[in-house]
Amino acid sequence: MTVFEYAPAPESRSVVDIRASYGLFVNGEFVDGHGEPFKTINPADESVLADVACADESDVDRAVKAARAAYERVWGPMPGAERAKYLYRIARIIQERSRELAVLESIDNGKPIRESRDVDVPLVAAWFFYYAGWADKLGHAGFGPDPRPVGVAGQVIPWNFPLLMLAWKIAPALACGNTVVLKPAETTPLTALLFADICRQADLPPGVVNIITGAGETGRALVAHPGIDKVAFTGSTDVGRQIARTLAGTSKKLTLELGGKAANIVYADAPIDQAVEGIVNGIFFNQGHVCCAGSRLLVQESVAEEVLERLKARMATLRVGDPLDKNTDIGAINSAAQLDKIRELSAAGEAEGADRWAPPCELPDRGFWFPPTVFTNVAASHR
Repeated sequence: MTVFEYAPAPESRSVVDIRASYGLFVNGEFVDGHGEPFKTINPADESVLADVACADESDVDRAVKAARAAYERVWGPMPGAERAKYLYRIARIIQERSRELAVLESIDNGKPIRESRDVDVPLVAAWFFYYAGWADKLGHAGFGPDPRPVGVAGQVIPWNFPLLMLAWKIAPALACGNTVVLKPAETTPLTALLFADICRQADLPPGVVNIITGAGETGRALVAHPGIDKVAFTGSTDVGRQIARTLAGTSKKLTLELGGKAANIVYADAPIDQAVEGIVNGIFFNQGHVCCAGSRLLVQESVAEEVLERLKARMATLRVGDPLDKNTDIGAINSAAQLDKIRELSAAGEAEGADRWAPPCELPDRGFWFPPTVFTNVAASHR
């Protein structure tokens, strides 16, 4: 059998102008933060991309007050048809700047450019187009003939789909007449800050969208702020519990999306090749950093060996490397902390008696990398 090598096919990073430092986006302007600035890192080579401002409680207060003023004076009273024009304009600008957004997402997050270019960014634009269509039709959404906005939404998103998570949170909130203060994950703030620039380009009224950057303390200050009417959080179950406790007894509305892991189930009558392809695409997409990744595999015994053999053969073809190379299947792990967690869990699997296998895989010398890996002889009691 002839094996063809893939020639490097890198996407140019010259389409992105990464600033040396970034401020907070409050009331339509980039401003300094009062917390200790932090660095955002390229996970593919551990180089520093930029210094990013950190919002303390005073900055959070300033952003919430800006959102409140915009809600009461401009965005809340604005007819839905007018709000739709802004959402539509944002969607068009996202399309126009899609290459820039995709490259920046892959640089800051570590995901392959194929995924950010072909999946994430097109969905982001589609999401804003979709809610532009809803903005003047809310009376048909099932909440009565004249539904009212909630007010100011405090939104906290994770690092695995930074721009797409932003769209999922911001677009419906704006369509319904709410204003937003959003905190991106501290390891992936750059596309959120580029989105802030898109809001300025779209002439979105000041204060309608505010982006504050920082780590856990910034998120806690946002969630607890008395001027927030609604909290939306996507992330870990532990943090979700903390937020629920913080909001208990208040009038704030809350939605939580707390990740879990699904199972792939393969029966003997399944088309094995299709099953294996579905397993690989589900588990290793986005480096496995997907809350619905089918990372548990339950296989009928009569076909278990065949499925495992074909799975290993398919895993051996996955290309791990430069996220900006269009041939890459698996990019860099987002951060050193996340890589440490993966190594910890993998070591636990071996210590508990599971059999670990990974294909021969040459990993880059710098950056945060982990090979595609499968454990067999796993018990339900294993961590």
